[in-house]
Amino acid sequence: MKDSPALILKTKAYAKDFFWTSWWCILSTAFLLAAATLGTLLDLPLAVKMICSVLAGLLSLRLFVIYHDQQHHAILPKSRLAEFFMRIFGVWALSPSSIWRSSHNHHHAHNSKLRGSHIGSFPIMTKENYLNSSRGKCFKYLFMRHPVTILFGYIFVFLYGMVLYPFFNAPRKHYDCLLSLLANIMMGVALVAIFGWTALWLALVLPRFIACAIGSYLFYAQHNFPGVSFNDNAGWTYEKAALESSSFLMTNRVMAWFTANIGYHHIHHLNARVPFYRLPEVLKNIPELQKPKTTSLHPLEIFRCLGLKVWCVETQRMVGVRNL
Repeated sequence: MKDSPALILKTKAYAKDFFWTSWWCILSTAFLLAAATLGTLLDLPLAVKMICSVLAGLLSLRLFVIYHDQQHHAILPKSRLAEFFMRIFGVWALSPSSIWRSSHNHHHAHNSKLRGSHIGSFPIMTKENYLNSSRGKCFKYLFMRHPVTILFGYIFVFLYGMVLYPFFNAPRKHYDCLLSLLANIMMGVALVAIFGWTALWLALVLPRFIACAIGSYLFYAQHNFPGVSFNDNAGWTYEKAALESSSFLMTNRVMAWFTANIGYHHIHHLNARVPFYRLPEVLKNIPELQKPKTTSLHPLEIFRCLGLKVWCVETQRMVGVRNL
């Protein structure tokens, strides 16, 4: 980060992981995920299998956020074993390390900029740009931000955005995207061949759909919410972007666990090296971070966030298409 004001410096005391805590979070989550997936394959009542499938989706989401933390080097930064394990997980989760690390680091470095923030994030158009763009460009823009696109993040955000597009755009750089595609096809074929079509849906498709849908929405809502701010490059600072353009997503303790505290997004953007399990500690001990811009998973809040489409420079707020 280019600037290091006092608030960022205050978080540096927490930017150190606890070795065994980090491994416990990884291994315990991976074990529970494996157990839930196994539950979808055993000879159990369909209702029990469905519960296991949903749990597998939520546990996949948690392990993905932990993977995201490791890719930031917030946890186990010097562990080659953790790096190897997480690279394998990234291939499995349709989010290979080569594309995730480069695009997500770009997102952190350009969060809330009106120019250059489209890489690794949902695109942002100003009202003026939208009104002066072609019908095709507007359609593409609205499609990328559409609720259905986010709901089907499994296909549009991860399979296409994180695997197919990067590989065909730069195959040598993103060869692991091809590995991810092939690995997932092989998993699907193996499940059908050994356990049947029901296993494919319950062990792979439904959990992946749940994890990708929630993950896509979280990533969208934490930078597209009522009260969010966007700036031109000239008025942009790292700290301002973290505090004014990243939300604190309020959840209950269960969802906070399944999302690995990704709701503390303003703190995460202020210092991405703070381990996810120390984010509540930072919020508790640094008063300046205790009044963030907030959103939640309440249906009304979700509806409000999904309705935001373009940035109005005159009013300095996000507005819907109907407000144009």
